[in-house]
Amino acid sequence: MATYYDRYNGFEINSLVKPIPGILIPNETSDLIMIYKQGLTRLDKLSLMYYNNPYSGWLIMLANPQFGGLEFNIPDMTSIRIPFPFDSAITRYITEVKNHKDLYGE
Repeated sequence: MATYYDRYNGFEINSLVKPIPGILIPNETSDLIMIYKQGLTRLDKLSLMYYNNPYSGWLIMLANPQFGGLEFNIPDMTSIRIPFPFDSAITRYITEVKNHKDLYGE
């Protein structure tokens, strides 16, 4: 069962959250592809369905950067990638955050 992951944790300094860089979630063969239906599909519902929590829609957006980070920019009937399973998606996110910090610094 998936749990909540606080993506802001690694960007907090003196109780202030720094801007979070545009991290991309790399593809994995375990990822899922689904058709986004505007007006019916919502990222919180997809997160609940696939991750057992409604708070991880941001992972789905990071896996689909072509939409600029806004769910409202996803066209109707478009294929979107859902990083799956949750633990693997979080591990990929953490790795990419570490790579970003190694490259650009804290």
